[in-house]
Amino acid sequence: MAKSIIRTQDAPAPIGPYSQAVLAGNTLYVSGQIALDPDSGELINDNITEETHAVMKNMEAVLAAAGMSFSNVVKCSIFVKDMGQFTTINEAYGQYFADAPPARETVEVARLPKDVNVEISCIAVQ
Repeated sequence: MAKSIIRTQDAPAPIGPYSQAVLAGNTLYVSGQIALDPDSGELINDNITEETHAVMKNMEAVLAAAGMSFSNVVKCSIFVKDMGQFTTINEAYGQYFADAPPARETVEVARLPKDVNVEISCIAVQ
């Protein structure tokens, strides 16, 4: 099975020893994305709606670098700092999956990288 590392400057560079995504065969594993502006490196977190959209834009850039889009996504994992923000996160997230949304889980966690409020990863298939 062929394995390729996916990199793009249109999404934040990894902040540790991991890749933005790995394509193994026809399956793409996208690392958790947070709301970092890929150009400035600054966090986009004035509100949870804006933060969630920034996360999804970063995920979209990684998917595009692999020649895919949200229509290829079969599974997402959402990690949130406060489950009380679930409804607002869900409203923003749902705009990217209008038809046939992927499988997913949402988990409340104690802390996320750079103290963000939401991190989302996904698996996509060609």
